[in-house]
Amino acid sequence: MRTRTILWSLLLAPVVAQGSEYGPLMVKAQSPLQAQAYTPMLRSGQVMETGTVEWHLTGAIASVWAETPDYVMDYYHNEINLGARFAPWQRWEFELNYQYRFAADNGLDTITEKFHDFFGLGQNGRDQVPKHRFYISAPQYGVHFEDFQGETLSNALSGYAGYQLYLKGPHAVSAGLGLSYNYVGSGPFEISSFEQIAQLNYSYQPNSPHHLHFTLGTAHSDDQEVSGGLKMSDWSWMAGGSYQYRIGERHRLLLEYHVYSGETKEVDELDEISHEFLLGYRYHLKRGAIELTMIENVFNMDNSTDIAFALGYRHRM
Repeated sequence: MRTRTILWSLLLAPVVAQGSEYGPLMVKAQSPLQAQAYTPMLRSGQVMETGTVEWHLTGAIASVWAETPDYVMDYYHNEINLGARFAPWQRWEFELNYQYRFAADNGLDTITEKFHDFFGLGQNGRDQVPKHRFYISAPQYGVHFEDFQGETLSNALSGYAGYQLYLKGPHAVSAGLGLSYNYVGSGPFEISSFEQIAQLNYSYQPNSPHHLHFTLGTAHSDDQEVSGGLKMSDWSWMAGGSYQYRIGERHRLLLEYHVYSGETKEVDELDEISHEFLLGYRYHLKRGAIELTMIENVFNMDNSTDIAFALGYRHRM
């Protein structure tokens, strides 16, 4: 009986070790222009153990509102992300991801207004226009779209390779390169473009309930247009930090802060920094985890998504 118990413990130990922590939240940028581009994600500084496979499925809904003398953006975007990560060799991990974003009524206008009222935040003019619009207008740039509900915003396939640079005790540093191809064949957001990213990730994961993760990254695109005519910047950058607090074996609370540079030089407000705060909860199952995330921007209302929610599942084998 004792021998059988020891054998089962040895067999289950690797599963528990590999599946015990998942690092930062699996959430992509939600600010309007950044969401349509390929931007670095906040990632763990520790790559997965050799032989591990993880697949994930995440859905997100967002409400975009921005109003300046130069442009107005008022619409909903929704996205689905399906991907897999695998570590075939020591120090290396790879990821394939498919992202589909589309415009559809998710009803967040009412929730957004109530959220802003509850926290004493201004509506920035949202309460003075009809709810549930799909409207983008920048007259001096020849951009004007109305009633584009049901249109595809992005349809992207990406790959990422991460390499473990340093791992000792609670400290881990990894670097990664990524490539994405975005193709929308028709409609106001028609596009065909390649984009690349490079990033550096650091994690501090002591044997305690408190874990920290940080990422600094850059992205590059050539001659890409977004929102029907605004030219994207060739280079952009991203920085992010994550704090995770472990509550028992199954529960995690996460607080993250993501900063994205402006994505276009043509409009001053859209070239300003976008700030995203994320509040997440993760529930660990035997071999997977469920993540629920709320994303809010409180600094720059003219280059942001008012509010977004994401629900995801991650599974390790």
